[in-house]
Amino acid sequence: MTRLFNDPVGFADEMTDGFAAAYARFVRRVPGGVVRQDGTAAGEVAVVIGGGSGHYPAFAGLVGPGLAHGAAMGDLFASPSAARVRSVAQAADGGAGILFCYGNYAGDVLNFTEAQERLRADGVDVRTVLVTDDVSSAPRESRERRRGIAGDLAVFKLAGAAAARGAALDDVERVVRRANDRTRTLGVAFSGCTLPGASEPLFRVPEGRMAVGMGIHGEPGISDDDLPTADELAALFVGRLLGELPDDVSTPADGRVAVILNGLGSVKYEELFVVYRGVARRLAEAGVTTVDPDVGEFCTSFDMAGASLTLTWLDDELEELWLAPADTPAYRKAPTALTRRAGTPAADVTTAQPPAAAEPTLGSEASRAAAATACAVLDAVAAAVADAADELGRLDAVAGDGDHGIGMRRGALAAAEAARPARDRGLGCGQVLAIAGDAWADRGGGTSGALWGTTLRAVGHRLGDVEAPTPGAVAEAVADALAAVRRQGGAALGDKTLVDAFAPFVDGLTRRIADGSSLAAAWLAAAQAATTAADATADLLPRLGRARPHAERSLGTPDPGARSFAIAMTAAALCLTQLEEEA
Repeated sequence: MTRLFNDPVGFADEMTDGFAAAYARFVRRVPGGVVRQDGTAAGEVAVVIGGGSGHYPAFAGLVGPGLAHGAAMGDLFASPSAARVRSVAQAADGGAGILFCYGNYAGDVLNFTEAQERLRADGVDVRTVLVTDDVSSAPRESRERRRGIAGDLAVFKLAGAAAARGAALDDVERVVRRANDRTRTLGVAFSGCTLPGASEPLFRVPEGRMAVGMGIHGEPGISDDDLPTADELAALFVGRLLGELPDDVSTPADGRVAVILNGLGSVKYEELFVVYRGVARRLAEAGVTTVDPDVGEFCTSFDMAGASLTLTWLDDELEELWLAPADTPAYRKAPTALTRRAGTPAADVTTAQPPAAAEPTLGSEASRAAAATACAVLDAVAAAVADAADELGRLDAVAGDGDHGIGMRRGALAAAEAARPARDRGLGCGQVLAIAGDAWADRGGGTSGALWGTTLRAVGHRLGDVEAPTPGAVAEAVADALAAVRRQGGAALGDKTLVDAFAPFVDGLTRRIADGSSLAAAWLAAAQAATTAADATADLLPRLGRARPHAERSLGTPDPGARSFAIAMTAAALCLTQLEEEA
């Protein structure tokens, strides 16, 4: 369990503050994460990594010379928002381009991609390489769909070393893609983890059993086996990973590997060393040459009991980069006394900056009245989502990572809290909803945070700050939001996502308003349709997101994203009905 915390909602931010204070010789705090204390040398490619908090030393602990230049940090087990990623990238930029490198999770992909698009619009050359090392999360022929786990370290290390030697962005990207293609990881878990303030573990492993392939967020594994001895675990690790060689390695005896034996949180170093004894022996028996192996904690999951083995198959270039010096708070390669690269820190480099945001304009009287209604609805949604957070977490834990309720609660509360002062400043409905959307995306994190942020911004954009929103205009705005969510997330009806509830909601709202119903009555009927549709997702198999690799497990359980959408729309309907009765 997690014992030491203040307000669980602020845990990730307080952790980052403490980390930056403890390792001030390495890093400095910036909005959204941390960057190197001395900045990025002028003309050096900046490697920006990131993901949800709760995996230390990934990701902030890997920022420093020879490794990453910055880390964007989300809330617990939630991807950083696009705003956080962009902020960290701007602070890390040395003028030679930026490489984003992060694990292949839906929320991270959505938010890093949005940040990349915004930075490119600002004139910054940004590339992305996804880490896809988890062999249990997709078959070999679908490697691009695999998750990124402890192999992050190997790929990040090779990226940072390539940048440190002065390689151009094209060359750094080439090296990192090759590194990822040659990296394989298998993980196991013996128990789940408990987030700050939670009374129960986020997920569980049966007593005396081992979940093979369980992800770092509790994504279900591919099998449950009896608890092994250390040597039996070593045999499982090595046998499985040697069964999938890179395309240009014909036999294990042809290869050199960087080896990472990683503890996931509560397996002690002494236990890991006993396991590594067996790993080293079995690799040697297979004729594999090991190069400067690492044993320790590099990508954790709070107090989760588990371990993983990573093999990165090296060529001459990758071996040189693997052995290159690195000096970060949590990872070092000799020599430890590094000569930092001379140059101008990132803060002093003149780079393309986004144009200053325009001063907000006051909304019309009619739009300000609509903004007040929007704030009341957001308050109602935040309260309903908070009440349902535990239920949503349980639904998500069936085939996902169990954090959907936590993220929804954070995002909805942040949106409501951001909307009220915007309303009090006299802003119109469009601006209030856009501000609320940015707050939801930033604090909610993950896929749901990004999609709800998109939803509110799209509605706000259509409604604007001048006209009083008619029921027809609201229906059109919500339809715009659905289209934007589909474009961003790529989901279609039947994929078992929130779209399966969102689309029936839009259809019902549009039809009822066209038939002459009031907004409140139409919204209530549409919310009922969304609830029915959300319940029906129990019969679907997921085709997107973290639940996809374990689709069968989710049969019989509604999609948490669809369920939370229905809960939110029902709360909004009840609020609108009350406001209509009071008018």
